[in-house]
Amino acid sequence: MMEAERAKPRLIIALDVSDLGAAEGLVRALRPAIDFFKIGSQLFTAAGPASVSMVLDSGADVFLDLKFHDIPETVARGAEAATRLGVNMFNVHALGGLEMMRRAAERARETAAGLGRCPPAVIAVTLLTSADAATAQEVGLTGTAASIVGRLAALTRAAGLDGVVASAHELPAIRDAAGADFLTVVPGIRPEGAPRDDQARVATPRAAASAGASHIVVGRPITKAADPLAAARATLNQL
Repeated sequence: MMEAERAKPRLIIALDVSDLGAAEGLVRALRPAIDFFKIGSQLFTAAGPASVSMVLDSGADVFLDLKFHDIPETVARGAEAATRLGVNMFNVHALGGLEMMRRAAERARETAAGLGRCPPAVIAVTLLTSADAATAQEVGLTGTAASIVGRLAALTRAAGLDGVVASAHELPAIRDAAGADFLTVVPGIRPEGAPRDDQARVATPRAAASAGASHIVVGRPITKAADPLAAARATLNQL
């Protein structure tokens, strides 16, 4: 019997703008093809929870990308607040450690249960896709990117989280460390020939899908395109 075909990754569009109106314009333009948007520190700092409500009101899902990294109780309170906003996914930094991650996941699930909702997926950032070997060494992380990400993925799984953020290059190490059912959210996606911008470890949409990503995150190659909807559909066709 042939192995079942791997599911296509979900495409998440990064709303990396500083104005709620600009973000709403992108959501409106992309909703015919896209049902998942990422709100990061740039938009959330500028527009706050209104940015989350805007995306949810459009009928799309929200990945709140604030990368919580603080003492465990502070992060747990952030997890509670994110869950109350109704986001579908949010992240913490794996380098915050086991207890911090565990408390975040537990608080999110407790809060969702109290609200009668499904809990958001809680994932952990491993090694930023803008980082290379030299960057890792600067902050005291030893070994290859794959070995660092593998160790952090195992810690994330032990903390009870749902997945990690990592580049496509580390997906085999994540599967070895945390299992094939672990969510793998992959930024640093660049179509063939597109500039890398500030990304160091990049992959094409097709390469990330072939490597087994559960989600891919694309920002500027789509949001800065002359026709964002056409660019989004072209990306989807590569999955």
